[in-house]
Amino acid sequence: MCGHTGFVRRPGSAGLDESSLARMTASLVHRGPDEEGTLLRGPIGMGFRRLAIIDVQSGQQPIESADGRLAVVGNGEIYNHRALRADLESRGAVFRTSSDIETILHLYREKGRALVEDLVGMYAFCIADWRDEGEPRILLGRDCLGIKPLYWADTPAGFLWGSEPKALLASEVLPREARPEALLDYLVQGYVGGPDSAWGGIQRLLPGHTLSWSASQGGDLRRFWDLPTDGLRDAASQEEILEAMDRSVADRLESEVPLGGFLSGGVDSSAVVDSMARALGQAPIVCSVGFEERSHNELDTARATAESLGAVQHEEILLADPTLATEVLPWFFDEPHADPSTVPTYLVSKMAREHVSVALSGDGGDETFAGYRRYVHDLAENQVRASLGRGGRALAGAMGRAYPKLDWAPRPLRAKTFLSNLGVEPGRAYWNSVSQASREEALALLNPDLAHALIDHDPFHAFEEHYRRPAVDCPLYRAQYADFHTNLPDRILAKVDRASMAVSLEVRVPLLDHRFVERFANLPAHEKVRGGRGKHRLREALRSRLSSEVLDGAKRGFDTPLASWLRGPLAETLDQSLRELPEDWFVPGALRRLFDEHQSGRRDHGRLLWSLLVLEHWRQRHGVKRLAA
Repeated sequence: MCGHTGFVRRPGSAGLDESSLARMTASLVHRGPDEEGTLLRGPIGMGFRRLAIIDVQSGQQPIESADGRLAVVGNGEIYNHRALRADLESRGAVFRTSSDIETILHLYREKGRALVEDLVGMYAFCIADWRDEGEPRILLGRDCLGIKPLYWADTPAGFLWGSEPKALLASEVLPREARPEALLDYLVQGYVGGPDSAWGGIQRLLPGHTLSWSASQGGDLRRFWDLPTDGLRDAASQEEILEAMDRSVADRLESEVPLGGFLSGGVDSSAVVDSMARALGQAPIVCSVGFEERSHNELDTARATAESLGAVQHEEILLADPTLATEVLPWFFDEPHADPSTVPTYLVSKMAREHVSVALSGDGGDETFAGYRRYVHDLAENQVRASLGRGGRALAGAMGRAYPKLDWAPRPLRAKTFLSNLGVEPGRAYWNSVSQASREEALALLNPDLAHALIDHDPFHAFEEHYRRPAVDCPLYRAQYADFHTNLPDRILAKVDRASMAVSLEVRVPLLDHRFVERFANLPAHEKVRGGRGKHRLREALRSRLSSEVLDGAKRGFDTPLASWLRGPLAETLDQSLRELPEDWFVPGALRRLFDEHQSGRRDHGRLLWSLLVLEHWRQRHGVKRLAA
C-alpha cells in the first residue's frame, strides 16, 4: 500500500519541475512512510511513497523496464501476480524485482491498456511510456470496485495525477478552489462522488476505468469492467458461496509483514476471519474494539467468535473523540466527507496498526448480498407501491407532503418519508433513503446568488443514471447497482482508505474481489432478502461455520452520537464554524436557525450540522478561499 503522483509537462510550459515533484511526493508521506522514490525523464516526473508489504528488500518504485522505455508506479496489491509472472516468464519476460507491481509493466508491454483485464486486486497505477520518440504518453488505471483512489487534472502546464488531491495541489499549478456543484452534492449526499472531485479542475478516475493521455491527443477514457446489467442469475449454493469466499480470502494473505483481520462480531468480518483461519492453518491475528458510548457493543460477540476460531485477539475499548473530525482528519480527507463513522474507523485502524501492517475487513458484504436495512425497507416500499395503483400513490404522496416532520417523535409516528416515497418513482424513493438532506433543504442554506447558479444542478441525476442502467425488472438490484457506483466507492471505500492510510495501515477487502461480486450481487431478490432480513443466502451458507449469535443478531454499525456531540463537546466549535463559513456560500441566518433548533431539541439536524462543521474545517485546513468560476 503506497501513494504515487506525477506529471507530464506540456511542451514549452513552465511550472512543473523537480521541486514540484518533490512537493507532490512529500504530501503523500502518510501513505508510504518507508521509502521515497522519484523519476524525472524529459517531460515526465513520477513520485512514489512506499509502505513495504511485498518484496520488502527490492520492491522500490518507480520500476523501470530493462531498456528504460517504460516505468510504473502503483498503489495496492495484485493478488494473482505470481500466476501472471509465471505465464509472462514462460514467454520470455525477465523480472528485475519480486514486486507484484512489476507484473503490470510486463503485461503492458504485451497487451497495452488491455492489461487490466488480467488483474485481480485493488490498485491504482500509472505507466509512463517513452517508446514513441516523438511524444511520451501515460496510462492510468483504477481497480474494478474503486478500492484504491486516483485523481488527475489536465492543466495548461501539463497533466497531473496522484493518489490524493493534495498531491496535485502541491504542484502549485492548480488554484485551491471548490466546485460550486460539489457543495450542493456534499450537502445532499454527505460526500462528493463521480468523475468530478470537490476541487475545481481535479477529476476522479472512476472505478473500472483506464485513462490514456499524451500532449497532442489529450485524454482517452475507457471503462473495462462493470457489474452485470443484462439480467439476474440463478440461485447460488452454499458450497459455491463458501468456496468463492475461501478463495478470495486466501488470495489476500500474502504479506512479508504482520497480517491480521478486523473482527467486529458481525456476519461479514466473522466470515472473513473464519476463512482466514482455514487458509492459514494457524491462529489468525484479529483486532476488535468496543466504544464506551455505544449501548450495543459487539465486543462480547467478537470475543466469543475469536475464541471459537482459536484466533489471537487484540481488543480495546475506545472513546470516540469527536474532535478528531476537526483537528486530525481534515488533512487526510482532502475532500469534505461527512460520514461520522470516519472517527471510529480511524481509531480502529490506529489500534490495529499497533499489531499488524495489513488487515482484512468485511466491507462489501452488505452491498453484494443486500445486507443494509434500507434494502429491506425499499423492497417493502416497492411492494406497497405496486399494490396501490396510480391513484393510491398520488394520495400517499400528498399525505406525505402534508405530514409534519417529527424528529422528536417515536419512530412509528415518523411516517413522512414513507408516505412521500410511495408517491414517487422507485429510483427517487431509494435516493431519498440514502440522502442526508433534500435538494430543497440544501439550496435553502446557500447564498441566493449561488443557489440561482445551481438551479439546474440536481445530484439525483447522476444517481439516476446508474439506477436505470441494469436491464432488469428488480428495484433491489437497481439499488445495489447504484450503490456500487456511488455510495460504496465514494463514501465507504474512500473513508476506509483515508482513515487507514492516515496511520499507514493496508486494508484488504476480500468480499470486493470483482469475481466474487460478479457471481453473487445479481442474485434474485428472494435469495438476498427473506423474512424481513437481508443477506439471506450468505447467512444460510455460513450456518455450518458461524454461531447463531453472529448470524441472527441485530445488525450494528459504527454508531456515533452526533446529536449529543453537537449539543455537548462540539457545541462551541460548531457555533464558531458556522459563523466562519463564507457568506457568499451560505446564508448566515439559515445556518443560525439550524443551530438553534438543534440545540433546543425541537429538531434533529445532526447530520446536516455535522456536514457543515466538517466542511468548514476542511476549508480551513486546505486553504479553500473561493468557489471555482
